[in-house]
Amino acid sequence: MAWDLQLFHGALSFTVHSREVQGFKEFLQVIKPSTHKDGFIQEVWEQLFDCSFSNEESPSIINEICSGEENLETLPAPLFELEMTGQSYTIYNAVYAVAHSLHEAVRSRPPHRESQSFEFQLHPFLQGISFNNSAGERVFLNEKGEATGGFDITNMITFPNRSFQRVRVGEMDLQAPKGKELFIDESMIIWHSAFNQVLPISLCNEHCSPGYRKKGMEGKQFCCYNCVPCPEGKISNQNDMDYCFECSQDHYPNKEKKGCILKLLVFLSFEENLGTGLASIALCFFFMTSWVLGTFVKQRDTPIVKANNHSLTYTLLGSLLLCFLSTLLFLSQPSKLTCLLRQPTFGITFSVAISSVLAKTITVVVAFMATKPGSQMKRWVGKRLAFSIVLSCFLFQVCICIIWLSTSPPFPELDIHSELQEMILQCNEGSAFFFYCVLGYMGILAIASFIVAFLARKLPDSFNEAKFITFSMLAFCSVWISFFPAYLSTKGKAMVAVEVFSILASSAALLGCIFLPKCYIIVLRPDLNHRKQLIKRN
Repeated sequence: MAWDLQLFHGALSFTVHSREVQGFKEFLQVIKPSTHKDGFIQEVWEQLFDCSFSNEESPSIINEICSGEENLETLPAPLFELEMTGQSYTIYNAVYAVAHSLHEAVRSRPPHRESQSFEFQLHPFLQGISFNNSAGERVFLNEKGEATGGFDITNMITFPNRSFQRVRVGEMDLQAPKGKELFIDESMIIWHSAFNQVLPISLCNEHCSPGYRKKGMEGKQFCCYNCVPCPEGKISNQNDMDYCFECSQDHYPNKEKKGCILKLLVFLSFEENLGTGLASIALCFFFMTSWVLGTFVKQRDTPIVKANNHSLTYTLLGSLLLCFLSTLLFLSQPSKLTCLLRQPTFGITFSVAISSVLAKTITVVVAFMATKPGSQMKRWVGKRLAFSIVLSCFLFQVCICIIWLSTSPPFPELDIHSELQEMILQCNEGSAFFFYCVLGYMGILAIASFIVAFLARKLPDSFNEAKFITFSMLAFCSVWISFFPAYLSTKGKAMVAVEVFSILASSAALLGCIFLPKCYIIVLRPDLNHRKQLIKRN
């Protein structure tokens, strides 16, 4: 019955795993009863070709006589397959496994036992044996001597002449990684003509377009559903999706929630308006400080410059120059080098500036106390005290920064969670503890300078700077006290801008409060820049 085989056209089945063995088909074509006198072959031949070899003892009741030269390729596939089946392939591998084990057993036999009988067990050699068969496939037996096999997924193709062909369209590999055990190439499958390969059309509603997902309707058929918009942060990019999914971390959904857009990489830079404005302010103050420094160097022999230790003045102005320039590190693209240099450079230069102010104030106090009769403070008067104060404060801050950089240094990081449509490239401070230690140490120096300057503001001196230092430290402390809540309440570019603004504002306070009165006298009132005039004013 021809139609029986057609029923299986397009069927999928699991078969024992096999591979095409080279030379097997040619070997079957060579085996014939005319060349291989074997009773088993003759019996199989008679059944396959429905014929009989002549036999005098039992005359054949079949009209057709077997010639022994019939061609096996003429037989339909249901009767005889020229390809090696899965069971035959398993036997084939088993025979080769035994052969390899025998080879290993003979090779490992001690020389002195060569003349003795060949008595041994193959199990130790079968366990864990591995070799490549002639089909190019790796055969492996585990420690129990079991072969690690799988299954082939075959697609049956039938033909009108009652023959068929099995096409391998996939496999099941039990040794494959989890989730990849089953593989099917759908493009190779040929289905029965009675199958409708088109998805059923919903009779209840239209398709859910991208940006929406299906939601089943209670009490109705499974093909009936509502289309609901995807929630915030999720998309659907195909029709009739059962669920919405999130974009990758470096993308965000578009307005229609149909696709994902790459997040923009942002950082505070010179190119944008905020960065350009801050950089311009920093450079203006830098050139202004340079002008003040040049003026004081030029007027170094005048009383107003010599009155308050011009070496400390130069040190203070030089550190302020570096403070203004250090802000440019915050306005460049965060990299490994800039992140390492930002905070330590700012902390060290500011420590030198504040310690110079502290040394100026202490110098005034010591000088006044040394004028009293019998005072032991005369030996502290001079540049040695001021130099020791600045150097010790500088080295302490350097030690903090060295420990910080050696234990938990700052590094660049990409913040992709803070903003929906942006990726923020910023510097991670590494250790918040050491960051606040650097700021806290500068705060201690500023408070100490403020207290000493406030107590010394009325001391008589040729040009007492304590009053101006008091105002400068008051402004300095006010800026940095307001910095902390503003810094902690912002993120991204705004956080960097707050710190840059605080550096510029506090540095400008030191420059303006301390040096503006002196520059006024030097430039606009040179008639007051005389020792007699300064003593008279005080």
